[in-house]
Amino acid sequence: MKNDDMPDTPDAMVTVKRGLEVLRAFQADRTPLGNAELVRRTQLSKSAVSRFTSTLLAMGFLTRASGGRQFQLGTRALSLGQSYLETSPLMRLARPHMQALADDLGVSTALAVGDHTDMLYVAYCKSADISTLRLGVGSMLPMAVTSVGRAYLWGLPPARREALMVHILAQGGPQGPDRIKRIRQAFQDLDAEGFCTSLVEYQRDVFGVAVPVRLGRDNTLMALNCGAVRVGATRKYLQETIVPRLKETGQLLQQALAEHDCNP
Repeated sequence: MKNDDMPDTPDAMVTVKRGLEVLRAFQADRTPLGNAELVRRTQLSKSAVSRFTSTLLAMGFLTRASGGRQFQLGTRALSLGQSYLETSPLMRLARPHMQALADDLGVSTALAVGDHTDMLYVAYCKSADISTLRLGVGSMLPMAVTSVGRAYLWGLPPARREALMVHILAQGGPQGPDRIKRIRQAFQDLDAEGFCTSLVEYQRDVFGVAVPVRLGRDNTLMALNCGAVRVGATRKYLQETIVPRLKETGQLLQQALAEHDCNP
């Protein structure tokens, strides 16, 4: 066996999974992280995180931030994301429809998939003149308090949905029961009207409205949202102005991507 080959064993698969968890912990906020924060985010032991950061540093997936004790994603990790962007039909085929939606309504719009109890943006467009939250492809948002997360949860099979809500309840601490209540209220809106909203829950003066969509040959579940920083946005405004175009764009994406693999 060559030195760079990895045996196909359960232990090897666990090692790969944990290494990916360390990379995933960096998310898209571009903030350098130290081992202590990586331990908190991954729930791995201090010794395991230390081993993984040393290995990922040697392989070029991490680099030291300003020569210090914190790390940031290296060029090899970034190249993986770039390869995805270049080869995925999501950006190539979805972008024209999403950009038209963003420009017409003066909002940002994103396609997202679930990642544990977070939502990962896999496609993103924004109007040129809106105030944003420094979001983009690769951004991670909490599933529990965002419209895009609630729309995705609603679309899951019941057993998977309820399992995630157990985790959300536990993660929320004292706020857990209220988060579950708001999620179930969003489900009622989705049942009745096919969309859900979040108003100033994730950040001050920010609105979000989302719909679940199934894209590609495998009907991959995603959620499509619109959002912006807009003082005084009401549910009526979202329902009358945003929702019709959002639903229309969701249908256009389903048509454009019907023959493609959209599994991220």
